[in-house]
Amino acid sequence: MSTDESKLKWYEGITKYQWLVLLIASLGWIFDVFEGQIFVASMREAMPDLLGVQPDDQSVSAWNNIAFGFFLLGGAVGGVFFGVVSDRIGRSKTMIYTILFYSLFTCLSAFAQDPWQMVLLRFLVAMGVGGEWAVASAMVAEVMPTRSRPVMSSIFHASSVFGTLLAAATIAMLIGNQELNEQLIADGWDPWRIGFAIGVFPALLTVWIRLKLREPDSWQKAKARAATDPSQAPGRLMDLFSQQNLRATLVGVSLATIGLVTFWGIHIYGKNALLRRAQEDVLVEASLTEPVASATVEEKESYQSAKDVVLEENKSRIKQAEMLSMTLNTIGGGLGLLMFGWISNKLGRRGAFIFYQVIAFGMVLLMFWYLLPNKASPTVLAITLPIFGFFTLGMHAGYAVYFPELYPTRLRGTGAGFCFNMGRLGTAAAFLIFGFAVKIAPESQALLLSPLYLLGAVVVLFGKETRGEELPE
Repeated sequence: MSTDESKLKWYEGITKYQWLVLLIASLGWIFDVFEGQIFVASMREAMPDLLGVQPDDQSVSAWNNIAFGFFLLGGAVGGVFFGVVSDRIGRSKTMIYTILFYSLFTCLSAFAQDPWQMVLLRFLVAMGVGGEWAVASAMVAEVMPTRSRPVMSSIFHASSVFGTLLAAATIAMLIGNQELNEQLIADGWDPWRIGFAIGVFPALLTVWIRLKLREPDSWQKAKARAATDPSQAPGRLMDLFSQQNLRATLVGVSLATIGLVTFWGIHIYGKNALLRRAQEDVLVEASLTEPVASATVEEKESYQSAKDVVLEENKSRIKQAEMLSMTLNTIGGGLGLLMFGWISNKLGRRGAFIFYQVIAFGMVLLMFWYLLPNKASPTVLAITLPIFGFFTLGMHAGYAVYFPELYPTRLRGTGAGFCFNMGRLGTAAAFLIFGFAVKIAPESQALLLSPLYLLGAVVVLFGKETRGEELPE
């Protein structure tokens, strides 16, 4: 970095084309996350409909965990595959394929008739989702100057919150709006299916990508080197395990695994905070009291039947509380993502990961071990949720900042895609176990998984510090 360059602020001297790359990559990531989160936002309606049971039936939670597991497995397959493809044929071309992939299969999810069909489609959607992140994160890193790269990569990853908010707003409108919900049902529509059908629209973004984006200069140089030197061939998966790259790969996969397990097993259940409170409130208002342990079978069945009726009658109110909770959690998470680049410039990449993960552990205990069991007020929960989201999600921007800095250009898409998406394999295994074998409440699951944050703070100490360094060629 030249002396003049080092004096510039991160946003100074950025060209219109560099801003365009950030915008297009971020839009792809926004829609990417929307396709994943539309299921999270509607799973309490979609899966019961497909199963033909009530939302609180144990089979719903089990099938949702299985769907999460297959989504993560699909992300692992797609992320590695498309990461390799991007190193071989280029970033912009591969981004088009990934967006088309996830758009098509999200739309097809609207026509699912059985739980296994939804699970299969979740796998296919995730292939495109995992691939798009790998390609876009590599491209943003390669076109930005060193002084701007961590902040730009954080902005790119932070844009994901708009995808989550879009999913929450879509489902809040379709299901949380009681009048619209009842009208759609009367007209023969399942409202959650419309949410999935909307997923076809991101495909339009590929036209803009085709017209506006070119391959990064660093990728073109790497391609030219590979033409004269076979040892520099791009996208060779086994090169991630060479002596030069093995440490980066092991640390990257471990960090991503911990981050993804805690995201799907902890962070997303921030949406349950106000939902649980709303459920308790409507039951109290209906003067329903849970029967004592010594109650007869008939008394317990009568209570459960009355409870189902009350919860169904207040479905829209409960859904609005859930979506508000999801929104507050997501806003806090977005701020955490946005701040990672700045914090990592101050504390270093490793220091930033440690900062986020240690505090995240404390926030999980506060939320699920203290506030919810002690029936904290909606106001206290609403204040806590953005802070909870900030720390339980914010370190994910570190994957977009850190992973591309660990690998040379010819392996950047492959390496970033492999690290981030192989983390999905461990996460998929965890959720398949929760789906098939361990049936516990989401809040208890979050507490069980919370020590993983502390493990992540230890793992990152074995990684290379890359703050202030140029991308390896």
